[in-house]
Amino acid sequence: MKSSNGFGKKGGERRGEKQESFHAIHKLPPGDSPYVRAKYFQLVEKDPEAAIVFFWKAINAGDRVDSALKDMAVVMKQQDRAEEAIEAIRSFRDKCSKQAQESLDNVLIDLYKKCGKLDEQIELLKQKLRMIYQGEAFNGKPTKTARSHGRKFQVTIRQETSRILGNLGWAYMQQTNYAAAEVVYCKAQWIDPDANKACNLCLCLIRQGRYAEARPVLEDVLENKLSGSDETKSRDRAEELLKELELCESEPLASPVSEHAIEDAFAKGLDQLMNQLTPFRSRRLPIFEEISPFRDQLAC
Repeated sequence: MKSSNGFGKKGGERRGEKQESFHAIHKLPPGDSPYVRAKYFQLVEKDPEAAIVFFWKAINAGDRVDSALKDMAVVMKQQDRAEEAIEAIRSFRDKCSKQAQESLDNVLIDLYKKCGKLDEQIELLKQKLRMIYQGEAFNGKPTKTARSHGRKFQVTIRQETSRILGNLGWAYMQQTNYAAAEVVYCKAQWIDPDANKACNLCLCLIRQGRYAEARPVLEDVLENKLSGSDETKSRDRAEELLKELELCESEPLASPVSEHAIEDAFAKGLDQLMNQLTPFRSRRLPIFEEISPFRDQLAC
């Protein structure tokens, strides 16, 4: 017996199974809401403009607002609409849950980087460090689940702290504030060393004319003593830095960095810490018990 829509019971079941299979293949959420339609245009039709329209509809309709705002900002970034994405997050993040705020901050950091908004990027990175210091990151847990290329994996507070410090150091380098970047990279390496941050630290030292200190940092990469040292990208960069270092060592320093300039960078960081960082010792996570002797330089 056929149903009123012209399909028998088994046919209807097959159609439902086919629809479920389509959603699974394209990693679409179930249903036909504005958010689902936005994901359809984003992932299946590859139509970012239509996806953005439906993401807006989802946000206005209260349909999976956490995911809709974050996903829309990512699509906008891909469309070179990063400034618009920043304003969208700033305007609508209060509609999102508390659990979504950390991931929105991560998207904002990428957007600030895309737009060259270094001051905003640095401030948000320091805010994330303060949250870790105060025990507010990861909802107070020692680890969190992260995603990359469809894979789930656990991230520890130690790894997250080092990652944030690495990003902060890179932002300082873009400002050519090599003294501040050096301090940050040193702390990042102390927590979770790897070849990429070692190369950045080496460059900071070279830019300050401190060649003797730069060489052993670089040798750790060249001698495969650090995580990632065997990766082609790291090896190539280390070889390039070695050539630059050898060239600098053979020539007189054109414009040496004064001790006063370095001290100013440290002093500025200490002032910012005193004004912005309020320690809550009872709420600190274990990692900051280990690095507390250096916390006066974390927000330099």
